[in-house]
Formats: sequence, structure tokens, C-alpha cells
Amino acid sequence: MGQPSTQASNAIIYLTYGAFLVFGCYVAWRLRHQTKGEYLSGNRTQTAFPLALNFIASALGSGILFSYPQLATITGVQGVVIYAITSAAPLMIFAYLGPIIRAKCPEGFVLTEWTRQRYGIVAALYLSFLTLVTMFLYMVAELSALQQIMNALTGLDGLPMVIVECAVTTIYTSLGGFKISFITDNIQGAMVIALIIIATITVGVETKIDRSLIDSSGLTKASLLGWQLLYILPVSILTNDFFLSNFWIRTFSSKTDRDLWIGVSIAAVVTLIILTLVGSTGLIATWSGAFDPNNPDQDGSVAFFYLLEQLPSWTVGIVLVMVVSLSTAAFDSFQSAMVSTASNDLFRNKLNIWWIRGGVVLIIIPTVVLALKAPSILQIYLISDLVSAASIPVLVIGLSDRFYWWRGFEVVVGGLGGILTVFIFGTIYYGNALEGAQLILLEQGLYGNDWSAFGAFVAAPVGGLLWGFGALAARLTYQFIEAKVKGRRFDALDRPAYLDTRADGQPEYATSNEVHEDPEEGTVTIDHKGKFF
Repeated sequence: MGQPSTQASNAIIYLTYGAFLVFGCYVAWRLRHQTKGEYLSGNRTQTAFPLALNFIASALGSGILFSYPQLATITGVQGVVIYAITSAAPLMIFAYLGPIIRAKCPEGFVLTEWTRQRYGIVAALYLSFLTLVTMFLYMVAELSALQQIMNALTGLDGLPMVIVECAVTTIYTSLGGFKISFITDNIQGAMVIALIIIATITVGVETKIDRSLIDSSGLTKASLLGWQLLYILPVSILTNDFFLSNFWIRTFSSKTDRDLWIGVSIAAVVTLIILTLVGSTGLIATWSGAFDPNNPDQDGSVAFFYLLEQLPSWTVGIVLVMVVSLSTAAFDSFQSAMVSTASNDLFRNKLNIWWIRGGVVLIIIPTVVLALKAPSILQIYLISDLVSAASIPVLVIGLSDRFYWWRGFEVVVGGLGGILTVFIFGTIYYGNALEGAQLILLEQGLYGNDWSAFGAFVAAPVGGLLWGFGALAARLTYQFIEAKVKGRRFDALDRPAYLDTRADGQPEYATSNEVHEDPEEGTVTIDHKGKFF
């Protein structure tokens, strides 16, 4: 690789950051008169194409240059196709569920707002905690990937780039809020698409494939791990997307349901193409001889960068600009989403926004520290994926009116129970409690030659549902006994009145409470919409 000089590398990197800072501050100045609500969200303001660019920018990050090529060097063509499809296709869940949740909770802009109105404050705070932790982990993973990439591409210390990115994104998102993230993501998303096209053409022209390595590599054959990923990846990625408020804010920002469907569909297709191309670099690196899977001194996670060693130095310059664009777009989305989520969920939008912004700035400090120590970017994602796989199935049950009797108690117990089930499975599988606990953190990674990771991702959702229905049985039993002891009618399974009286086109949670009169008993009771018990 004709590695750019130190001066050239610094010029490319910092000029790109400088351009984003100037543009972001200019847009923020234009938005200086926006209201607090506009700062936090942009409900029904965006058309299909800008929405598509935003979903593309939010769905990608610089970490894709590690994880996708690495999987290709292990599971071959099968892994590339499965990983790309299972990463892009889950975006369609926002097109499907967005209109449903918006109809039930039209004033909301994050999933946790619907959770509060459906299940009550305890379940909402539980989901909000998981959401904020997930976005924190994604921020750690993004900065970790950035500093490793900068070191691999330029030979420079990646820490200064990490600090500059945090400063740049913090400045313009603090000034402009959600809208500035949305506008900059449009630019960054378009840049990534253009740069991917240029990089793809360059790799195709400059790289020489050794055909004898194709068959000997075994990467065109199916593998056990490849078949396991056919289950693991859809479950982990689909459920984890629910925790990403940056996606939900963009979902609610669509002007119409049609814009949402078109925008997300475009984003899913483009994301699929980009991830397939990026993953294929792992195959090309192996087949060109740039990466030798039998060489213990070479790591599959940097297969993409081994490939770059065979390309002209100007190619590295393009990749540097692409990395800065990818990373900045992902990081500013998480920052603005974290501010919006914390303001709405924890403080009900009553606390001055600058206090919340200050809190997010303070969180960036441990984010940088952990990013520099993070051993595996993929492991960070997997921890979050396992938690979401346990929590989301019991949460979405409440989207159906048929399960009106499902409460926040079942959601919380089910989610925590799913994680406990992973521990129980691991203890049985490995034969000791310590390794069972380590399985929750997936310390052995995803690419082992056993069934531990697969079993964990089966145990989490199945265990969560079993614990959830167990909690339901326990709650109903308690309420039945309580009703008998107090001489009241057992009404825990009564259908809520709002489901029968709601007019077509009216929000499901138009008011916070319902009043019920019982003529026979001569009593009046208030039914709170959000129920934990």
C-alpha cells in the first residue's frame, strides 16, 4: 500500500472534519430559532429520499470495515450474504411498525414513549435504561473502530482523531439538535455512496485474483457457523434495532407512511449493496493473497486493510474520507438520539436542554476511555444484541390489541429472565457457573466451533417469553386471590374500555386515564392506561 505521508493523512482527515464542523455550524445558525420540540425531534417533516439517506448513514459506521470482512474470511460467501441481508432487511421493521406505533402514540418520537403509555413508567424506565446503554455501547464501538482504522491506514495514533470527532459532533449537535444530525446525515450518506462506488471500481481494476486460492480457501462452501448465523444474526440485529432511538426518531419524522415505506425500502436495498461490497473485500483479500488465513500473524478483522496494501495511495485517501464520513454520521446520530431519549424519558422534556447536553458531553469521556481499551468491536455489539434478544419479544406483544392483558410486569420480568436463562444455559453447557456468566458477555465471541453462541441466542428470547408468561400467571394468581379476599370482582382480564370506544383515526392513548362506573356496586374507579400490574 502506498501509505499517504503523515502530512497528507493529517490534511485529509482534519480538513474533512473541518468541513463537517463549518457546515454543521452554518446549518445550526440557520436553525437558531427552532423550538425545543423541533430541537429534540422532527415529527412529520421529512420526505422519502432524505429519509433514505438518513437511514443509510445511521445504519452504517466505520466498524463495518472490520466486522464484515472478518466474517467473510471465516464463513466465506455464505457468511457475506447472510450478514448483509440480515443487517439490511431489519430496517423494514420501522416501515411496518412505524405507522402502527404512530397511530397509537402520535405525539411520541421514540419507542419508549409508546412503552410508557402502554405499560407504565416502570417498564418505560427499564426500556429507556437499556436504550441509553445500547447507544452508549454503540458509541464506544464506533470510536474504537475509528482509532483502530486510523492507525491501520496512516500509522498515526488514532486518539487525536477520536477527540476531534467528539468535539466536532458535540459542537454542531449541541447547537442544532436532531435536525442538524438529519441534515448532515444527508450529506454524509450521499458521500458514502459515492465513495463506495469509487472504491469498488478501484478494487476491481487494481486487484489481481489468484484463481488457485479460490477452491483451496474453502470460502465458497457452506459451514456450520454459516448456518448458525442464519438464525443468530436476524434475531440479534432485528431486536437490537428496537433499542436505537436514532432510527425511531427518523421513523416518526417521515411526513407520511408512504414516505416512510419508500425511504426505508431504498435504505435497505442500498445498505444491502454496500455491506455486500464491504464484506466481499474479505474474500478478495484472501483470494488475492493479501490475507493468509493460515498465517497466525494475520488477523481476519483487518483483512480489508491488507487488501489496501495492494492499492495506490490515493485509494487510501478516499477511504480516509469515507471513514470520517461514516464515523461522524453514526456518532452524531447517537449523540442527538441520546439527548432526545434522556430528555423525553427521564425528565419528560421539562429540564433545560443544556443540562442534558452537558450530561451527554460528560458521558463521552468514559466512552473515549473504553473505546481505547475495547478489545473487540464485535463483542460490544454482541452484548447489546443478547440483551435485546431477551427484552424485545416480550415488549412487542403489547402492540397487538388481542394481548390487552399483557402488562409491564411481564415485560420487565421477561427481559431480565431471558438474561438469566442465558446464564442457566451456559452453566449447563459448560458445566460451571463462571463460564455460564461469561457467556452473557459472549467472551468467546461469535465465531467459535461450538453451539454456545447459538444456544445463547436461543435461550435469550425463548427464556424471556417463558419468564414473561410465568410472570403473567403469577400476577393473575395474586390478583385473583386478592379479589377473593377483598370481596371484589376479578377484573384483571377485562378488556379495556378505550379499545371499544376509540373512534377510527383517533390515537389509542388520547387521554391518560379512564373512569369506570359500576351501577351494581355503586363504585367509580380510574383505570390508568399505562399499567405495570
